[in-house]
Amino acid sequence: MLEVLILAAIALFVLSRLYVALGRDDGPPDGRQRSAPGEMREAQPADTPGEAAHGAGEPAFTGPGATGLETIHQADSAFNPTEFLRGARSAYEMIVQAFADGDRETLRPLLDADVYQAWDDALKQREANGAEPWQLLRVKNAEIEDAELDGNTARVTVRYRAELGDGERTRSSDESWTFKRDVTASDPNWLLDDVESAA
Repeated sequence: MLEVLILAAIALFVLSRLYVALGRDDGPPDGRQRSAPGEMREAQPADTPGEAAHGAGEPAFTGPGATGLETIHQADSAFNPTEFLRGARSAYEMIVQAFADGDRETLRPLLDADVYQAWDDALKQREANGAEPWQLLRVKNAEIEDAELDGNTARVTVRYRAELGDGERTRSSDESWTFKRDVTASDPNWLLDDVESAA
């Protein structure tokens, strides 16, 4: 019984870190499109790669989307790109795996209505055809590509390069996923707003 309680506590912790959902969709991930991250709250040391100090413990932002990232941080002081990216990578892995498994119960709370509908339609088509799903083998790279604050809505785009396999073949995936969040909301979770195949 004690082991069950410990495992349940670990599962709840993991889910709370990854519960960072999705938004609007142009197509599901059999063509490798669409998904989301976890709560990104903890401040990082000023010498964290990609950040520099400009004040006591105050991060500065560099690289793609630097201006947007700093604007988001000004609106929500808890926002930290390093933590965001860590959560976004974990969420990508979790959501792509859930789609491969046809796990609608996991997908539903992570996707908004439009995205969930698109993914559900893709699952139905795959199930009707009896096709083997593409499994995530590894994430080669994940990096923030762009960021902006539109009113109260923060959007951060992450580019993922990954390797997928169906048991016989492997292929590369190169996608940009945009996550959004209302910075005035008490809910810290992000929603997947858009997915595009990178050129």
